[in-house]
Amino acid sequence: MSDKQLLVIAGPCVIESEDNVMLIAGTMKEIAARNGIDYYFKASFDKANRTSISSFRGPGIDKGLDILRKVKEKYGLRICTDIHEPWQAAKVADVVDIIQIPAFLCRQTDLLVAAAKTGKLLNIKKAQFLAPWDMTHVVRKVEETGNKHIMLCERGTMFGYNTLVVDMTSICEMKKLGYPVVMDATHSVQKPGGQGCTTGGCREYVEPLAKAAIAAGADALFFEVHPDPDHALSDGPNMVKLSEFESMLQRILKIYHNR
Repeated sequence: MSDKQLLVIAGPCVIESEDNVMLIAGTMKEIAARNGIDYYFKASFDKANRTSISSFRGPGIDKGLDILRKVKEKYGLRICTDIHEPWQAAKVADVVDIIQIPAFLCRQTDLLVAAAKTGKLLNIKKAQFLAPWDMTHVVRKVEETGNKHIMLCERGTMFGYNTLVVDMTSICEMKKLGYPVVMDATHSVQKPGGQGCTTGGCREYVEPLAKAAIAAGADALFFEVHPDPDHALSDGPNMVKLSEFESMLQRILKIYHNR
């Protein structure tokens, strides 16, 4: 058995309110301490790629970063959030520990370079339309800045209409690039546009995918969690219920510590 800690990035899809974020962050800190994981709190200040123009996007960068800063100060947690435009990188870097690059934007050179120049650890999601070996070009863009603090993230591949499929060999292929690989277990069960003007999902498959990814050699896991996913303002169908997260995590950790 390995005594190495599993890296876990988890939190709500989007900042819905300060109270909601604080509740989730406090609960997750306790779960992390009890289960010995290497934990980063994640939440987005703006979901710029929502299906519908009328969908809730979040509080915006200024208010959002203020709330994330409070999480760091109150709970001592490390923070992960995503950016969508190059100018956001430096501003976000003042608060967060991991800058996340959304899947649809992983080929955007200016965005990658701006994020890399902060010197922060980057979690770069593989686009739904890319083969895993095509991430080598993404990695080179970041390495050219001198930043080699990189993680690559699997989150499913588009297969037909409203359906994502996860090929676990993608984890093996991306590990060949020399950087840790993260499995985004919640976005991988999405059904993009599956509810018409919103994204659907099948959260019952989150745990099997996470277990399979760990067995395949994934170095870290990403989850979106919420106290009441069915009434969440974004990504509800694929988020894990906060009260159920710890028991699921413990079952996953059994595989991690015995692989």
